[in-house]
Amino acid sequence: MAVEDTAEATLPGHGSGHDDGGPGDADYSQPVLPGRGASDYERYLRTDELLALQKPPAERAHRDELLFQTVHQSSELWLKLAWNEVEAAVEHLRARELAPALRLLRRASLCVQLITAQLDMLEQMSPWEYQEVRRVLGHGSGFDSPGFREARRVAPALAQELHAILRERGLDLVTLYVRGREHDELYQLAEALTEWDERLTTWRIRHYKVVARIIGDQVVGTQGTPVEVLGRLIHTSFYPELWEVRNKLTALAKRDDA
Repeated sequence: MAVEDTAEATLPGHGSGHDDGGPGDADYSQPVLPGRGASDYERYLRTDELLALQKPPAERAHRDELLFQTVHQSSELWLKLAWNEVEAAVEHLRARELAPALRLLRRASLCVQLITAQLDMLEQMSPWEYQEVRRVLGHGSGFDSPGFREARRVAPALAQELHAILRERGLDLVTLYVRGREHDELYQLAEALTEWDERLTTWRIRHYKVVARIIGDQVVGTQGTPVEVLGRLIHTSFYPELWEVRNKLTALAKRDDA
């Protein structure tokens, strides 16, 4: 019988066991980036600092503080990405670069969709046991979210640029929607703003329902604001004209049918 070749192929970057001084002998287990951490993954992502931002077990009033902090801290990260993408999208719109602006707005809306979904985690807390967490929150409130504050700050500029482009092209919103196939990119921009607005509103609605489910809807929040006030705020929108145009289109269609 022929002797089988038992030599194993090695992947690029992995040594074969022979010390030939070549690139395959580099020690990839050792980090090359500066900073703290046992690996380049940990150093690049600064995981030592990141994972130290949550209370250690000995400092927690209740074990669910880890859950509570994880949801809110990660939400702030996603919101930071979202408002930065919106801000960059505005700059593209000022340069009348609609395609890259649309790509960034899709990202921003997806960020808000993600933080909305993770609110489900908060409903895994016992309403009674949450009271132990609530006692150590001080006057902390979602109203103070820096991420949402920045989202509110950058939102108006989107509408300003949309309306500026409409004026330049001699269009209004009703005409844009009626003739959307002729102005597809601009139509997509109007819908991207509507999506951004809807995602933020959906997040606020979901947040309100989580609060109501955990502490009730007829109580006072940590900043002295009744929860029912939070419920009323969910009906506000950043771009009311983009919602009103739907009413106008329906009325226009009825007139055409008459």
